[in-house]
Amino acid sequence: MFKQLLSVFLESRCPCCNRSSKEYICQYCMSKLSNCKFKSRDRRSWWGEMPVFAWGRYDGQLKRAIALMKYHNHPELGIVLGELLAQAWLESDLAKLTKVSVIPIPLHHQKIKERGFNQAEKIAQGFCQSTGYSLSPQALIRIRETQAMFDLSPEARIKNLQSAFRLTKKLPKHPVLLLDDIYTVGTTVNESAKILRRNKINVIGSVVVAKASSY
Repeated sequence: MFKQLLSVFLESRCPCCNRSSKEYICQYCMSKLSNCKFKSRDRRSWWGEMPVFAWGRYDGQLKRAIALMKYHNHPELGIVLGELLAQAWLESDLAKLTKVSVIPIPLHHQKIKERGFNQAEKIAQGFCQSTGYSLSPQALIRIRETQAMFDLSPEARIKNLQSAFRLTKKLPKHPVLLLDDIYTVGTTVNESAKILRRNKINVIGSVVVAKASSY
């Protein structure tokens, strides 16, 4: 996996444990990561107005990998996580959807300046490379910097995201899957879907790497 990042002659260092490894993520850490993967019957909440498909629970090695990606400058981890998400998607009944545009949840430009990348876009790159879906990273933009939401109430989350997103002229060509790294109560994807649907764009649902186990 992700062998294009590795030297033909030299081993790399696993970003999760810093051990020497022939793979981008060493076998030990990949095994720990796989322990977070949902079983097929638990992976989907594919019903209601905004269905969601998640690769695993937001805990353990998966939680650590997402934190390393976002806060310790490992954007390549996002592409690997996107590939894992794509593998699970392609193994599901939902893979029959063939014409899809994937829109990663956007970050505010100030946050991208600080971090250097949008983690959802990196995940979407890996996801689209494996599924063959169309990537539409500039269809939706975040025009207002918002507060971190991990400690906000559901009501405060909704207020925090009001008028935070705007649709651009670079419209998706196909029905849309929204993509994010973590799903808690769905406020972010629901607010994004509202903007798209208001402009007559069909939103199929959302795909995420991790879903909080308490929701």
